[in-house]
Amino acid sequence: MTPAQFLARIRKRSIPSAALLLGPEAYERRRIKEALLATVPENAAVEHDLTEQTLAEVVDDARALSLFAAERLIWVVNAEAALPRGRAAEEGDEAESAAGASSSGASPLAAYLKDPSPGVTLIFEATRFDFEGDDKRRQERVRKFYAPVQEVVELRRFGPREARQETDALARSAGFRLDPAAADLLVEALGADIARIGMEIEKLALYAGARVVGVDDIGALVPDARSTTIFALVASLGRRDRARSLEILYTLAREGEYLPLALAFLSSQFRMALVAREAGLKTSQQIQGYFQRLGVAMWGSRADQIQQTAAAFSAPQLERAIGLIFEADRGLRDARPDDRIVMEQFVLKLTA
Repeated sequence: MTPAQFLARIRKRSIPSAALLLGPEAYERRRIKEALLATVPENAAVEHDLTEQTLAEVVDDARALSLFAAERLIWVVNAEAALPRGRAAEEGDEAESAAGASSSGASPLAAYLKDPSPGVTLIFEATRFDFEGDDKRRQERVRKFYAPVQEVVELRRFGPREARQETDALARSAGFRLDPAAADLLVEALGADIARIGMEIEKLALYAGARVVGVDDIGALVPDARSTTIFALVASLGRRDRARSLEILYTLAREGEYLPLALAFLSSQFRMALVAREAGLKTSQQIQGYFQRLGVAMWGSRADQIQQTAAAFSAPQLERAIGLIFEADRGLRDARPDDRIVMEQFVLKLTA
């Protein structure tokens, strides 16, 4: 079940006796919690932590009748802590682990859910493991352990495209408009973490009022968007603007910015510009569509930058630029390098 589907059920008051929130996405989890809290009277919600209590104690609380509220919400954090520990549970055969889980830890919950208390909603929050990589197997163990809970809400992280759409929606709800380039920067600077983006949107709303928020505002107010000036350096180098590039470089050095980060952005931009040239892409729209078909998320403003770079440099010049980036990266890794001088030499060579 998706978070949107579960929220729709909450709005219709079709709330299950128990649900498992599975995954790391904090933004959707917060929305679900706020929606559920709105369905119960004040002081009718309680939170348990399975690192401090047992699952049996949580179930006992769910069975207990309240004298003050007909409806209760029991929110259980660290649901993974109830899983059996030991070699078989952590590393051994999956079947052995699942059998141990279903026969021991989850049995109080299974018995409870056969005849749950009316008006009580149990929500188990399992946020430790993601849906990919090494976490996938561990998450499956959590899912099997809580198999008696029929309603599982998958809290998957937002992709760049979904985060970008949600960012615009949050800004509209907050009563201001984000410039498209500013929205792109906010999403990229915060790694498409919509929970953090939501907090920054709240700050921007207080700052902006009803006006349009631009890139400079993001750089001024969002701590993790210090790459704003780095993006400006990337853009100026992409235009082969030596004077502006050196000016921005000195600003970065004065502010103590991590200059290898600028090189990382530059490497990505010049490589994409080379790909665009070799593919015969002329416009930013063609570039954006081409990379999106390859599965690479790309905003319009980013495609504009790549188009400018591809237009300013020939294919051999782009290949030379990538080589210069490699040399500068190696120079920054030398013992006690002066980052500013290394980058200054790089700018001079690139814009020659």
